[in-house]
Amino acid sequence: MIFLTQLVYIKEGQGKVFDEFEAIAIPAILKYNGRLLLRVRPTENSFIEHHIDKPYEIHLVEFDAEQDFINFSQDEERKKFLHLKEQSIESVWLMKGVKL
Repeated sequence: MIFLTQLVYIKEGQGKVFDEFEAIAIPAILKYNGRLLLRVRPTENSFIEHHIDKPYEIHLVEFDAEQDFINFSQDEERKKFLHLKEQSIESVWLMKGVKL
């Protein structure tokens, strides 16, 4: 089992485009033995302290195996919509871990 945490930073004014991409990408996770455990869009009041830019969204996803994540990343249907991701996302921090 692997866990992925993403801090997602979007380009200004691209929230709707980002949501369009997520509507394709999130359901595809299930096809590859994955589960979206948490999707948070924090508000300004959610941050107690920060020393990095505040992300637009935070995702926590689990996959049964690393190969499942690789297969998800290479999903042909998802690839058709990568232009929406590129249009809307400024950057992503991706952290991989395991449950202790």
